[in-house]
Amino acid sequence: MTWPKRYGGGERSGLERHVVLEEMLAAGAPVAAHWFADRQSGPQLLRFGTEQQRREILPRIARGELVFSVGLSEPDAGSDLAAIRTLATPVKGGWSVTGSKVWITNAHRADYMIALLRTELPTEDRRAGLSQFLIDMTWPGIKVRPIEDLTGEAHFNEVFFDNLFLPEDCLIGQVGEGWRQAMAELAHERSGPERFMSSIQLLFLMIRELSNGATDEEIIEIGRLVSELNTLRLMSISVAGMLDSGKDPSIEAAMVKDLGARFEQLLPEVAQRLLDIVPGIDAESDLQKVLAHIILMAPAYSLRGGAREILRGIVAQRLELR
Repeated sequence: MTWPKRYGGGERSGLERHVVLEEMLAAGAPVAAHWFADRQSGPQLLRFGTEQQRREILPRIARGELVFSVGLSEPDAGSDLAAIRTLATPVKGGWSVTGSKVWITNAHRADYMIALLRTELPTEDRRAGLSQFLIDMTWPGIKVRPIEDLTGEAHFNEVFFDNLFLPEDCLIGQVGEGWRQAMAELAHERSGPERFMSSIQLLFLMIRELSNGATDEEIIEIGRLVSELNTLRLMSISVAGMLDSGKDPSIEAAMVKDLGARFEQLLPEVAQRLLDIVPGIDAESDLQKVLAHIILMAPAYSLRGGAREILRGIVAQRLELR
């Protein structure tokens, strides 16, 4: 919606995009397949990509033809992104990549990945020597292995690179600027309404269940949740405005993500405290099914998009509290 028309976009504002996404989430629409492409991969190519990359990729994203994944996390690196080790070695005509990524959402369906790779061996400044690359997931040398979660679904994946050859034109931005570019990308990932509305159906179902004859305690609990939701919404809208004006909202985005995860993890706790129901994936009622699904997914909310401790560290550092 926000991209230039010459790349297939609508040249609308970030606020308008926020409203549309918010309504889709409220309706429970299946939007996750195109989140990465629309939310961060496309904007990353708009900001740092070459004109060839923009013209080849962005119109296809706008038409809904491409699924993207984001290659950040690695085994043994945990939440310490600067500890990644997958190496892109310069070779004639491009780069040779060997290593692996883990917890890569949609990699098993993705047409492309934007990956953060090490182009220089680590030094004292571990954030140096990193670069971003646009990877066609159909190329030889890539193996994807899905990871099944507690719900029995497989959204996350391990991705292995075995002497994968990347042509020179796969580089995004400048060599060695990958850390700065990735941090700019994460501001898009961490600030949208999906960070506090991916479990919103449970709140709607709770309100419906309690709508007739709710006690004062139940009314107060629901009121607290709705108040917190509205505050998160205002924060997220503010970040959308900052992105529109070209500002760096990395602190604000980290706060939205951290507080949004806390809110979404609180929802099933309140539901279990207020409602006399037994959650079950195969239960009869929608409320029981949704509650069971969110109970199983909730532990991951404080990890996806950046672990809670890392996000709070970012905020503390930028506010010079450490």
